[in-house]
Amino acid sequence: MTKSELIAQLAMENPHLRQQDVEAIVATIFEEITAALSRGDRVELRGFGAFSVKRRDPRQGRNPRTGETVAVSAKGVPFFKPGKELREIVNGGPPQSKPAAQKRAPAPAPGGGQGAVPGAASGKPQRLGAG
Repeated sequence: MTKSELIAQLAMENPHLRQQDVEAIVATIFEEITAALSRGDRVELRGFGAFSVKRRDPRQGRNPRTGETVAVSAKGVPFFKPGKELREIVNGGPPQSKPAAQKRAPAPAPGGGQGAVPGAASGKPQRLGAG
């Protein structure tokens, strides 16, 4: 799919948006991803994947025509790592839905005092909520 095909598809699926608005939205998203990568930031789109920049060290290369040794400078190369859901869809179907987290009653605080947080005295970070 090309950028223009993406814009046309989004405009068709969202008739309440003008095509010029869809073009501006798509262009803005791409510009923001590009700007973040140029700053060296990582862009993560949950369920889709993550864009990052991998650094390549300088090295000695060869001119394939003459065989002459050429110095290749260090550079950044854009890299995309697909997310788990995208990989599952590409490899054979919809992603497996996760069962809803079961809620449990909180454990009583040690010592029976109200407001006591288990593990708070240890100084270890606590995990909040069902995970």
